[in-house]
Amino acid sequence: MAEREAAERGRPAPAAGGQEASFRGSGAPSILFIGDIVGGLGRRTLLDCLPILRERHAPTFVVVNGENAAGGLGITPKIADEMFAAGVDAITLGNHTYHRREIYPYLGSNKRIVRPANYLRSQPGRGVCVVESDGIRLGVVNLSGNLYLRAGRSAFTEIEVALGELTDVEHILVDVHAEATSEKVAMGWHLDGRVTAVVGTHTHVPTADARVLPGGTAYITDVGMTGPRGGVIGVKREQAIESLLTQMPVRFETSEVDPWLMGVLIRCSGSLRAESIEQLMMPRPAGSSPDR
Repeated sequence: MAEREAAERGRPAPAAGGQEASFRGSGAPSILFIGDIVGGLGRRTLLDCLPILRERHAPTFVVVNGENAAGGLGITPKIADEMFAAGVDAITLGNHTYHRREIYPYLGSNKRIVRPANYLRSQPGRGVCVVESDGIRLGVVNLSGNLYLRAGRSAFTEIEVALGELTDVEHILVDVHAEATSEKVAMGWHLDGRVTAVVGTHTHVPTADARVLPGGTAYITDVGMTGPRGGVIGVKREQAIESLLTQMPVRFETSEVDPWLMGVLIRCSGSLRAESIEQLMMPRPAGSSPDR
């Protein structure tokens, strides 16, 4: 309730640690990372909220996890192009990367969309990209967890290869798309002081542990999702409940109830260092553009 009241007054919800998110940047580079976009409602929420967040925070970079953007499973070239046209600088993916075959050639041709770096090298796409804004270069790395998810290689060994490709950047953001909290926390400590930020995705529920680690790396176990909070991690709640009650197959559809954007704003200091990380949670504005 406090989150909605704060957002409806034109201010974001309180940031992690009880501090309110600031509205004017300090002049240092900043990264707005937005959690898993779920279905058409999530895309519309992103498009409606992004101009407001740009006005409030003026982020240097916008990075979005888009692996659930197409009906809750995967992404298409059309959807990716729509996000880029809206001002997204880079898109990360995850375990549904290859759900839609039409994305395969796009993963090879567009350098600003990345799939987990620890997938097999024979699989389409790349795990690392570099984007530039205001003369600053940001490296973006996507990793998949190994526990409960199918990733061809260890995230903890392949991150070293990925970092080796990013020798000429001022900042690095790592999206760890993982089921197990332990893997994400361990990766945060493993990379502390070597990257600007380690952000967790996949579980669709924001965690309360946003902080800057001792070595200067911003960390959060899960950013949350951009989509319908009124469902069960994005799915229509009656379908999810039926599946759990009956233990039988149920066709899942994306919920359309209570859309929110969830993300973090990372303010950078020196090279590969974060000054702060703030959670941003914002309901889709009332009177938004018609659904499309």
